Amino acid sequence: MMLQRVSGVIKTDEEIELIRISSLLVGKTLALMAAHLKPGINTLFLDKMAEEFIRDQNARPVFKGYNGFPASLCISVNEEVVHGIPGKRELKDGDVVSIDCGIEKNGFIGDSAYTFAVGQVSDENIRLLHVTHECLNRAVEAAVAGNRVGDISHAVQSHAEANGFGVVRELVGHGVGKSLHEKPEIPNYGKRGSGPLLKEGMVLAIEPMINRGVRNVKTLSDHWTVVTADLLPAAHYEHNVAVRKNKSEVLSSFREIIEAEKLNNNLNTKHHI
Repeated sequence: MMLQRVSGVIKTDEEIELIRISSLLVGKTLALMAAHLKPGINTLFLDKMAEEFIRDQNARPVFKGYNGFPASLCISVNEEVVHGIPGKRELKDGDVVSIDCGIEKNGFIGDSAYTFAVGQVSDENIRLLHVTHECLNRAVEAAVAGNRVGDISHAVQSHAEANGFGVVRELVGHGVGKSLHEKPEIPNYGKRGSGPLLKEGMVLAIEPMINRGVRNVKTLSDHWTVVTADLLPAAHYEHNVAVRKNKSEVLSSFREIIEAEKLNNNLNTKHHI
């Protein structure tokens, strides 16, 4: 127990509350993005807006400068799974757009992601978003003390594959706290009862990354952007979750994001659960 406390894997209730503050601020930032998403807007404009908002809250966009990443947000469009770099690209009607945001405030980090449907998105892509969101919810339910990481992983894999979608294996969820990436790693595929034991006080960033087609991915020459091998769209949702006895506790929130989506006539909300 002492070694776990020193390593930061197990958080105190006070630390969990600080992570919650950062996680909820991520949700507010993503809600701001939801209010402005529309065909014709470029992703760098969104990134600059997000950075200004985050810094106005006396917080820091933790992605910016992380291992050399040049932006505050990861904005991944269509076949881009994760780590898309904001730039001059303009969003188009029918795009599927994943936005991942990390924020440090009061020394603790929140890290959450949400996938948006811009305009007239195909029914199959809407189903992809819906199922990926369901994968996240099922994974969160499995994040209870006494379970193992494999129970979370299996919850994602079984539901995604039952619906005919590919589960990305090269990228994982992770612990989160004072550092962006802490132990344990949380794969989106695996067997029930396998992997590290989940203990009360762990805080996990659970993030299904699901492809409409094959599970295979590749990284572009920018050394960041991960795309699907078949160039079919992908979806990505992420919550920060505290492991508790007999339950899990979601520290992040999609509520304000969904409210902003509903008010933005440029967004398709058929994927809401």
